[in-house]
Amino acid sequence: MISGHSTDVSPGNGGVVDSHHHIWDPAKRPHEWLLALPSLNRPFGLSQLEQVATPLGVSATVLVQVLNDPAETEEFLALASASEFIAGVVGWVDLTDPGVGETLARLSELPGGDKLVGVRHLVPNEPDPDWLRRHEVRRGVRAVSASGGAFDLLVSTRELPAAVDLAEHLEGATLVVDHMAKPEIAASAWEPWNSLIGQLARSDSVFCKISGLVSQAGKHWDPTAVRPYVERVVELFGPNRLLFGSDWPVCTAVASYDQVLGLARDLITPLVGKETDAVFGGTARRIYKLASVRREERPGERRFDI
Repeated sequence: MISGHSTDVSPGNGGVVDSHHHIWDPAKRPHEWLLALPSLNRPFGLSQLEQVATPLGVSATVLVQVLNDPAETEEFLALASASEFIAGVVGWVDLTDPGVGETLARLSELPGGDKLVGVRHLVPNEPDPDWLRRHEVRRGVRAVSASGGAFDLLVSTRELPAAVDLAEHLEGATLVVDHMAKPEIAASAWEPWNSLIGQLARSDSVFCKISGLVSQAGKHWDPTAVRPYVERVVELFGPNRLLFGSDWPVCTAVASYDQVLGLARDLITPLVGKETDAVFGGTARRIYKLASVRREERPGERRFDI
């Protein structure tokens, strides 16, 4: 089973939690999708992330799968077992496999298995926009939920109707929407994203990551273009169902880590106190059942006032 740690979500505890980042080495494991992205088609490792994130007050992260590959998940768990910085791993399992529960149990016994906090699948890569409606997929998500884990919903507008149905049929399962369901910010598209994300937010067990926004806005992203989308999810989900995620290193194609964290901070300025604590740490610690991570502030460290 996916094993969660006891959780301390007191305000400001442990600094910022980055609930969504990746690492990869294309030389070690092929990433075909990177061939068209030369600036990203190189190794990005944990030490690089720590160098840019820790001076900004980030003390814990959730490492998220990139490939639908069980070997990658095992590698991520092994890395997490040796790292205090990685508080949780969202891995991959074949949700259509009737033995998904046994697979999760096996992964939990591996080094770092206690940090397996959820599962994700690259749903937009599936030819069928209704993939999430399939019986075997829903059975697999139920198994993830039964094991104590969350299911990260990586979906775009095309798959949102099926995601809404999934939430309605799996009431109580913790579902975490990645990248705010990838609104088409660069095209200033509002519908049907707005209506569909509103339907998805009706379920109290659905959470949403404020992540991936600069990528959706494009190379010439502007905070004013992003703001309406963030304001909408704040309205729909509230701070206790929102999580900050950098989507590093994907974000580096158009923005620095500093810019991404600063953008999220600026766009939720109407929130105060414990509300911002929730978005930048408390919600992630609670829903992913992350271990508390405490560390002393380093001399000269830059901290965001959140």
